[in-house]
Amino acid sequence: QVQLVESGGGLVQAGGSLRLSCAASGSTLRISDMGWYRQAPGKQRDLVARITRTGDTNYADSVKGRFTISRDNAKNTVYLQMNSLKPEDTAVYYCSVRVANIPYWGQGTQVTVSS
Repeated sequence: QVQLVESGGGLVQAGGSLRLSCAASGSTLRISDMGWYRQAPGKQRDLVARITRTGDTNYADSVKGRFTISRDNAKNTVYLQMNSLKPEDTAVYYCSVRVANIPYWGQGTQVTVSS
């Protein structure tokens, strides 16, 4: 079992920045990929960014060049630096990690970008 605790969401004006953090605890030795997803009201949950244990990353096209994902394996923590935020980035952001190919999810943190 893995528990995930997210932090860093909030309200920001368009063009601003936020940094999300997600700390994992429990069976963390077997964590492989870590990532961030988001879900806006009435929409499906979509991948924002993902990072492998060795640091390979991939991003949704809509956030490339604005968001950066990183991880600290010693702290079992994944980060999402979000710059140049847009109103369309407004959503609940969920952290997710995979252990033995099983996904675990955080509780979500709200990000609201005002125009």
